[in-house]
Amino acid sequence: MSNKQPPRARLLLVDDDRNLLESMGDWLRGRGFVVDEAATVAIACRMLERERFDAAVVDLRLNDGDGFDVLAVARRVQPECSVLLMTGYGTVETGIEALRAGAFDLLTKPLIDQELELALDRALRQKKVLEENHSLRAQLDERFGLENIVGHDVRMTRLFEVMQSVADTRATILITGESGTGKSLVARAIHRLSNRRDRPFVEVACGALPETLLESELFGHVQGSFTGATGNKVGKFAQADGGTLFLDEIGTASAALQVKLLRVLQEFQFEPVGGTQTISVDTRVVLATNENLEQAVADGRFRQDLFYRINVINLELPPLRERISDIPSLAEHFLKQVAREAGKAVDGFDADAMSAMQQYRWPGNVRELQNVVERAVLLGRDRQVRLTDLPTHLTRGVPVATGPRPPVSLTLREALEGPERQIILQSLKEHGWNRNATAESLGINRTTLYKKMKRLGLECPHGVF
Repeated sequence: MSNKQPPRARLLLVDDDRNLLESMGDWLRGRGFVVDEAATVAIACRMLERERFDAAVVDLRLNDGDGFDVLAVARRVQPECSVLLMTGYGTVETGIEALRAGAFDLLTKPLIDQELELALDRALRQKKVLEENHSLRAQLDERFGLENIVGHDVRMTRLFEVMQSVADTRATILITGESGTGKSLVARAIHRLSNRRDRPFVEVACGALPETLLESELFGHVQGSFTGATGNKVGKFAQADGGTLFLDEIGTASAALQVKLLRVLQEFQFEPVGGTQTISVDTRVVLATNENLEQAVADGRFRQDLFYRINVINLELPPLRERISDIPSLAEHFLKQVAREAGKAVDGFDADAMSAMQQYRWPGNVRELQNVVERAVLLGRDRQVRLTDLPTHLTRGVPVATGPRPPVSLTLREALEGPERQIILQSLKEHGWNRNATAESLGINRTTLYKKMKRLGLECPHGVF
């Protein structure tokens, strides 16, 4: 007995040869399938409209019509059902016609048992893959879709409208806003809304890579183009061909890279580092920055022509302190998300906790709020998040109306975050927010510094501190 088929898959057999129908049905039942039989087109179509099948095996020539009639009904009422047609008069033309009509396969009579079993196995495996892809797509929509960007503020409502109107265009989009406002989430939502949603979404954190590596990361390189280039590498622009490339922290791009970016965004052509072959791509580019690029242009740090090229459509995300009315809905959204993932029964926030969150300035914006809610849900002991579940820097000076509660011990990482944040912040200020100099003074590499700044909400020197 073959173990390839999913257990007890349900099949519909359609043939006007009663003997063949019964013998094939008995043979398939012996291999663990649930089998229904129909001798006419009319009966088969009624069964398809009433019942659900994983696959159907249908004779091409029937007394009251042909297998194409059954195929058409199956495609209309349950397209997930794979239809295998069978005929004693198979030709190349018939096979092409069957595949064009949507049949999974065309089998030739007399059928060999092993041939039928393998064909059904292929059909059911494909059905499983399609179901998994549908499930994954639904999960992506839930995680990165527009509905995951919570907000009723008038500026957020307008932002949603613009996102929907430009999603299917090829226009370059620049997302601006302070650190933690959700620029990456907006970029992913635009991709999920677009007709490129089934193609790659590729993200590059420009500020996390040294200048010498960023160009190779974006455009690829050829073997021997520099020390360590032991083979050819495909860059992110090529990886995102047909999809969306998201360039975060674009304000950190060097002058040389800005020149190359300008050409790519105008012509969608480039050469890999050290290469001479021109590569053309169909890549939609979304960029983000928490810097004031107009000021950077005025200071000579950012090319004016590149700024005009990327600022075709500007989506500006407001800081959380300017959309206080959205804090309750955002907090509830994150609470439900964390509670579901952690398997905890948490109903919501008490009045004191919500009041404290709405009074706080949120320098880390939505990302900081998400981290605070996650911590409160995981460490809290009641079905409601209370004031004493929130970090002390949120509740300092806020009266506790709900009475004292037993202290909750912090993890070592949480206890060290405050001093670590202060040390990094002080060094950044001393070095004028120069990340290379800061990393060197702290004895860590630039990538490690960037990750720590992200985690501690220290990415943006503009408008945060």
